[in-house]
Amino acid sequence: QVQLVESGGGLVQAGGSLRLSCAASGRTFSSYDMGWFRQAPGEEREFVSAINRSGGSIVYADSVKGRCTISRDNDKNTVYLQMNSLKPEDTASYYCAADSGSSWHLKTRIHEYTYWGQGTQVTVSS
Repeated sequence: QVQLVESGGGLVQAGGSLRLSCAASGRTFSSYDMGWFRQAPGEEREFVSAINRSGGSIVYADSVKGRCTISRDNDKNTVYLQMNSLKPEDTASYYCAADSGSSWHLKTRIHEYTYWGQGTQVTVSS
């Protein structure tokens, strides 16, 4: 089992940047594929980005492609989401997720992840 704790959210003006972090407990972090999702009020949770356990494969949602960078440090048991050129529509709670199951593809769907953090709020003002 792994526990996930997000941090780094906050209030930022449009065009600004934030770096979200997700710290994982346990000694087998490198065995988990990791993902970032977000959920705005009244909306469904949606995929943002994913990275495989080695860090060698990455995917982004079209809505953040070119503005976000996902990375991981397996020595620090942490996955990051660098977000630049933030827009008001990026306002949401951001959640990291982890899963150790094998897969032929990067996991972009909610049901593909077993463990979830509590989320960190990102608010972008116009």
